[in-house]
Amino acid sequence: MTAVATYSYLGLSDLRAPAGRADHAARLILQTSGGPVANPRFFSGAVTVPAATAAGLLVLAAVAAADFRRIGELRGDRLDPVVTAAQDRLRFEAFSGCTGVHARLDLLPEALDGDGFVRHGTTNVDINPPLRKALTRVRDGRLHLDVGPDDLTVTTGAGRVVERRVPLPDSWLRGFTEAQVITSGFDLRAEVDRAAAAAFLARLPRADTREVLWVVPAGRGLRLTARPASGGVGLGGARRLHLLTPFLRHARTLRVYGPAVGVAQSSACGAWELSAPGLRLTLTLSPQITRGFAAEGAALSQLAGETGEADADLVSALLAWDTAIDVGQLAASSGLPTDRVRAALTVLATAGRVGYDTAEAGYFHRALPQGRGVEQLNPRLRRARKLVADGAVTLTATGASVTGSSGVHTVRTEGPVTACTCTWWQEHRGDRGPCAHVLAVGLMTRTGAEKVLTHE
Repeated sequence: MTAVATYSYLGLSDLRAPAGRADHAARLILQTSGGPVANPRFFSGAVTVPAATAAGLLVLAAVAAADFRRIGELRGDRLDPVVTAAQDRLRFEAFSGCTGVHARLDLLPEALDGDGFVRHGTTNVDINPPLRKALTRVRDGRLHLDVGPDDLTVTTGAGRVVERRVPLPDSWLRGFTEAQVITSGFDLRAEVDRAAAAAFLARLPRADTREVLWVVPAGRGLRLTARPASGGVGLGGARRLHLLTPFLRHARTLRVYGPAVGVAQSSACGAWELSAPGLRLTLTLSPQITRGFAAEGAALSQLAGETGEADADLVSALLAWDTAIDVGQLAASSGLPTDRVRAALTVLATAGRVGYDTAEAGYFHRALPQGRGVEQLNPRLRRARKLVADGAVTLTATGASVTGSSGVHTVRTEGPVTACTCTWWQEHRGDRGPCAHVLAVGLMTRTGAEKVLTHE
């Protein structure tokens, strides 16, 4: 299913020097979609690290243009990255076409010169081929970011409006949701300097492979191993990390984040953050090159909670455009326990309202200009609710029997591990979230995420 939205851009994104200026200053004009407010202006100000910012934006554009499921890697239906202005920073985000790579470039306060924030908000930006070409030429000249309609040039007497119909796949919204839920359980696993990071990236394979490697700290560097290691971070589709290479010369450190100790190693994926003065570029990779975040299912049990959507309405009313969302403060303000606040944030993430920053171990507010309902974006959840509504779930002493389209399946909830006899569960063993039958039993018993998402 694809949601189609129409955006009106006031012109092509461009990089140009202001008329009459001889100091080689450049202005980056990012044409925005407008969102729910006509032509909003969120930020206008100079960038103190222009070359590094340009390199980071080029990495973002490369991610948005990539699809690692396809031969040749590049795809023609590239989507526009998302930019969020909040409090004192800018965040640019993009997914690859396969949703197996999520990229975020954070411009921190020290990278932005002056008080350029006019309002807070989120929109889509157009990084088109002329802009990418211009960004490759940015060196030490002054770079000015303008997110909004300011400084746009009308090219004809009648005016010029570039109007684009941008398909926004549901997979992007599911990807935002799943990436937020998965990374919220990450811890810092390793930190190395640029030299060690360069040596590590140079050792990674460049060819397509389904092999999952494991990365573990080794002295001042990182070591690759073919077997799961305690405290290690899984790296499937290792060649995807080469996307970081163009930004490496600007970075000082590489930080690696992975699941907390005790999480099933088979489900491990990781976040890879290059940190430069004023900037953070983070790639979050799905467990394997053939798996996109959109199909992971890590959020399903929280989305299926009895009070999730009602709690989300309450939490949404309390969200502010602060640098980070304080779960404890939201719990105190809403009167909800922290687990229900986190479940509400998951529901909000489905609508593109919330993200997670591994570097700060906290949530942040974003508001995509469009969104769909929780169930419309999650077919397994829809099927589970239909099974319950059709009376297909019969509870037993050890779990339940569920009559589905492929026959009767037995769901076992007794004991530490929830399991199902269906083909999906037997193939994935809960590694990609619960099947519709397990979800249906959870809906029937209202046991919540504790039993439904128990992994081996």
